Amino acid sequence: MNTIMNEDELNKVSMQIILHAGDARNQITEALNKIGDEQFDAASELLTQAQENLKKAHESQTSTIQSAAQGMEIPYSVLFTHAQDTLMTIMSELNLAKQLIKLFRKVSFKED
Repeated sequence: MNTIMNEDELNKVSMQIILHAGDARNQITEALNKIGDEQFDAASELLTQAQENLKKAHESQTSTIQSAAQGMEIPYSVLFTHAQDTLMTIMSELNLAKQLIKLFRKVSFKED
């Protein structure tokens, strides 16, 4: 393969990752607010939507990494590095929110 990914193309991929991950973060934040209000079904739906956005972001990242593994030269990009960091951070936030919803459901049902 040995072609070089265009910097503009890499920037577009990076922005797609950041945008989808940012949408997921907003949905996770909203879900956490719903958890605090004991609106668990609404929170679960928001976390499902967040997971879909993270899946889209992850697919963009994976596609770029696979291109590099197949021999495409990917230029170093601070923006792509930031996008990857953002994605991984928000994936961790999603995992924590999923655990919190389980915990809060248990506590809520014990109080009833």
